[in-house]
This record gives sequence, structure tokens and C-alpha cells, in this order.
Amino acid sequence: MVTELPFRFKPFIVGMVHVGPLPGSPAFRDDVNVIIDEAVENAVALEEGGVDGVLVENFYDAPYPSERADPATIASLALIVREVKKAVSIPVGVNVLRNCCLEAMAIAHVCGASYIRVNAFSEVVVSDQGVLKPRAYDLMRYRGYLRAEHVAVLADVHVKHAAPLVARPIELVALEAVERGLADAVIVSGEATGFEVNIKDLIKVKNTIPKVPVIVGSGVIAENAARYLSLADGAIVGTYFKKGRRVSRERVRKLIDSIMHLRKETGTST
Repeated sequence: MVTELPFRFKPFIVGMVHVGPLPGSPAFRDDVNVIIDEAVENAVALEEGGVDGVLVENFYDAPYPSERADPATIASLALIVREVKKAVSIPVGVNVLRNCCLEAMAIAHVCGASYIRVNAFSEVVVSDQGVLKPRAYDLMRYRGYLRAEHVAVLADVHVKHAAPLVARPIELVALEAVERGLADAVIVSGEATGFEVNIKDLIKVKNTIPKVPVIVGSGVIAENAARYLSLADGAIVGTYFKKGRRVSRERVRKLIDSIMHLRKETGTST
């Protein structure tokens, strides 16, 4: 069963709500309520700027664990996702770093979020957190166990800040993520946060899975958004929208304005 993405327009823009540092992480200093308020403020700014959805992520928790999140992280993110969802009318998603996708699925399901991001879904990658193993088997069965088929799975291929253990064509990995892993959408990113995506890789992936949403996962700015989104179905944007830890409404509006000529209403309910 394919879970449709909940965005009203295509191409869509998902804005990052980078939260933290959360309790348990080395940089944690603030009261949790301060972190929640900041996350809600950023989510509201993203919506007012015109994005189609937000993705809540524990970005400031570095260094990250591998594939199993601390209970304090899970509890904190659940509180934050719940409050963000109350504050905005657009779809909300979750990413728990690094590759803690079962925890992300649980948070999304309990808090009413619409999608999660999975960094290593159908390939083994080597990262600064060590070797990340593909989680498709565990995740999709867990989604079924929770009866959370309404939560879409956005799967990275050749994920940023990592490299495949064995070099395989990116389009083949994308095809397997969809056909064998049952991902609902595929994310193509650059080598690191803020790095542009290789256009040739993006074209290969989209040509291989033309009926599946393909999302640009890094490096999108107002000046290149139209070029990427004439090829992809959407983009996840974080770095460009921020000034420090705060979202700039002006930057959000500038990027949205740059792709207005491409956007079509899909009729999908939010």
C-alpha cells in the first residue's frame, strides 16, 4: 500500500524545524519549555512564509546516536511535535537522528504527524555515527504493527554525511527503496547539509521511478529552486531559511516566490 504525501501543492516545500539541544545531549542548557517555544515559533514562521509542511528534527543534538534514540530525546520530541502540530495547519513530519526511524514512526503516530524521514532505508552506509544498516524491514513491519499506514515514509538514497558501503547506482537504490522497501517517497541530497544535489543523480532517480515523489534533500536556495523543482516533486529546506537558530520569513517567501510559476494545486487535503 502506498501512502500519499499530504501536500496541497506540487512542487512542495518542507521547511525544517531544527530543535534542541534536547535533554541528554552535550549542548543542552535551556529549559525544555524554551526549546518547545522556539520550535513552535519557527514552525509558525515557516507556515506564514508559505511552506507546505514542516519536518521536526533534533538537529542540535550532535553527536548523534546510531539507530536508537535516548528516551529523553523521544519524550522531548513527542512534546515538541505535539505542540507544533497544534500551532500550524500544514502537515508535520519527524526525523530522529541518526536513522532512529522506529522512534520517529512512534512519535508521528502518537502525535498525529503525517510523515517521517529515514536516512538509511535500503542500503548500508558509512557515516560519522558508524555503519548505518537499512531499516526497511523493521520499519515497515512496525508501521503495520501500529496500524500507522497513514504515516508516509520518506527514504534517503545515498544520504548526506555518509557514503554507501558498496558503490551502487543511485537510481537502482531508489528503485529498490520503492519496490522492495515500500518507501512512499525518495530523497536525493548532496554530500552534506547545505550542499547542492547532483542534477544528473536527480534526473536518473526521477526517470527510474517517475510515478513516485522524488524530493531534493539539501542545497535548495531561492536562486536554484526553480531549476531543481522543475525536475523534482518537492524539496526539504533548512539551512537557507535560517538566521542563526531562527527562521527568516523573508527568506521563506523569497524561495516560495521563485517557484510560484511551477506550483499546481493537487487537491490533496491537508
